[in-house]
Amino acid sequence: MVQVFDGHNDVLLRLWLKNSTKAVSHFIEGDGEGHMDLPRMHDGGMCGGLFAAYTPSDDGLVHEGLNPLPYGEVDRASAWKTTAEMADILFGIERETPNNGFKVCTSAAEIRSCIARGAIAAVFHIEGVECIGPKLEGLHPLYAMGLRSLGPVWSRPNVFGHGVPFRFPSPPDTGDGLTSAGKDLVRECNALKIMLDVSHLNSKGFWDLARLSDAPLVASHSNVHALSRSSRNLTDDQIRAIGESGGLIGLNYALDFLQDDGALHPALPPAEMLRHVDHLLRLAGEDCVGLGSDFDGAAIPEFIHDVSGLPAFVEAMDKAGYGAALIQKITSENWLRVLEKTWGR
Repeated sequence: MVQVFDGHNDVLLRLWLKNSTKAVSHFIEGDGEGHMDLPRMHDGGMCGGLFAAYTPSDDGLVHEGLNPLPYGEVDRASAWKTTAEMADILFGIERETPNNGFKVCTSAAEIRSCIARGAIAAVFHIEGVECIGPKLEGLHPLYAMGLRSLGPVWSRPNVFGHGVPFRFPSPPDTGDGLTSAGKDLVRECNALKIMLDVSHLNSKGFWDLARLSDAPLVASHSNVHALSRSSRNLTDDQIRAIGESGGLIGLNYALDFLQDDGALHPALPPAEMLRHVDHLLRLAGEDCVGLGSDFDGAAIPEFIHDVSGLPAFVEAMDKAGYGAALIQKITSENWLRVLEKTWGR
């Protein structure tokens, strides 16, 4: 079975929302809920990925047609509490999974070692870092805890910049760029070799980060704006810039980021996903395209259904003539390359 290293999931949010002391055991034993648990990861060949800690907005998800209303800011105290609780779930899974079968990794060598022995390799990621604080006071403690990847913003404003709101149709050019605190965050992440994720940044924030950062540009879970005009998707210029930096774009399985009408059609066929992959390959190059499912954070195509359905998408790539070497790059090797280049080990 082809092994898949995935750029983004929200299973920690799903488990946190259970508000249960058994959330960790539910994941390890398999609760059959949402898109991911440990048994289904093994069934689908998912060998690891970036596990996101994310603080929900207090104002919830309110829609006007296809577009949610703008989200308000989240205060640092609640973000720190939520992040710590999700981190506790992640490290609880590491502690309680039998036979060291789940490890939070801080180097590409650790990830490769986990894959070789059949363990799950997790990377601790934070999506929208309100928990860190404007003077970066929370960054070093989180780094010591094992944080190795972060997105400065989610799709709302914070002290570091302006997240791109969910709009369709809309370009990603939706507001101001990084603040002075955001620019300081980029510099310090470069110094610590923490990977920076641009997926939820608006256009100005993307280009601010691209100018400042000395690391590969990474969009862990984003698609092609030319094919689906969601504000969350990347323009061709952004895709080229990521490729030129030696970075990576992880294909997002979210239905509304794949389809040309921005709607949620669950019967979407593999060909609709592959046209995004083909576009990314053409503009960024075959070394700069991976997978970033958004499992447990989005509505996904029914032919995949959940993580156990990953072989169906791998089969679709094979039938489309991608070939074994390119499939291996897309499913795992490109992620390992960019993490190794960013982390330096």
